Amino acid sequence: MATTRMILRAIKKRPFLFPASSHSFSSSRHGSTLVVAEHDSGAVKPHSLSAVTAATSLAGNGNSSVSVLLAGSGPSLHQAASHAASSHPSVSQVLIADSEKFKNPLAEPWAKLVHLVQQQGGYSHIIAASNSFGKNIMPRAAALLDVSPITDVTGISDAQTFVRPIYAGNALCTVRYTGSNPCILTIRSTSFPIPQKSNDSKAEASISQVNLSNFDEADLNKSRYIYQTSQDDEGPDLGNARVVITGGRALKNAENFKLIENLAKKLGGAVGATRAAVDAGFVPNDLQVGQTGKIVAPELYMAFGVSGAIQHLAGMRDSKVIVAVNNDADAPIFQVADYGLVGDLFEVIPELLEKLPEKK
Repeated sequence: MATTRMILRAIKKRPFLFPASSHSFSSSRHGSTLVVAEHDSGAVKPHSLSAVTAATSLAGNGNSSVSVLLAGSGPSLHQAASHAASSHPSVSQVLIADSEKFKNPLAEPWAKLVHLVQQQGGYSHIIAASNSFGKNIMPRAAALLDVSPITDVTGISDAQTFVRPIYAGNALCTVRYTGSNPCILTIRSTSFPIPQKSNDSKAEASISQVNLSNFDEADLNKSRYIYQTSQDDEGPDLGNARVVITGGRALKNAENFKLIENLAKKLGGAVGATRAAVDAGFVPNDLQVGQTGKIVAPELYMAFGVSGAIQHLAGMRDSKVIVAVNNDADAPIFQVADYGLVGDLFEVIPELLEKLPEKK
């Protein structure tokens, strides 16, 4: 089928899609930045490493140092601290709050922790990723500190001037912060890519314990952690994948969505979905891409049966190459696509699966 050759060319333009075969602080820190980081299994999460990248942009605008705050309990916390200490040359200190109170990312204890650390350290900026972790904690921390946060930052012009999207990503707004310290930011991780680690030798940042003797435990029982569910998936994380294959409501049911999963597996990519597909029960909501889901910016984004609602485009418009397949020639997705094919996805996907080489 000639039409699929166009999509194959778009894929082959990204040769990396097919992996090669096996052959206690207390001093005031004016003009410095605190990164509130999330960790898992002994490592800082990629979203938080992007926040460190954003913090280094501030360091280049007159801020003297970058500190990383980690909290939780057990050996994994200390392993994550070691990871954070060597994560970036600009990181000068890692602060750890070792307590069962911070084992789960509940807003009440974490916001009070940020408030306590700010009182002890006097930071000019506090940064977190604009994911569920940051969106849960930072607004409450800002309220405790009596400042207005700036959310979804995609660019840093200087220490007080930032760029953020408005109108579902259709316009960019430049914002100047004129309030008192600290300036609280949440950043879009896709706008601050994680640099590759240098082989140059460098002393690791110091690791210090946060003094929790003055931690206020009042009102910590307003919410409680019950349980967490996550999809058992061997593929890459959706938020950081270099290839994302997304399906929409046109797939009709969960069984047909396996076509998307098979194509993603063949390309070594992650599976995404529109809100309509999630609401219909085809896939879990942690696969939703869009304004109310995950923001992604992969090297290759392939959309099958996705109409291109403005809320969905807000979550993927920064992708490097966008390929769209839809049987409606007037679908809005074609307005942002680099490659578009008007066709039946139930014919196109099987042909792609047949013609694409096996991942080695």
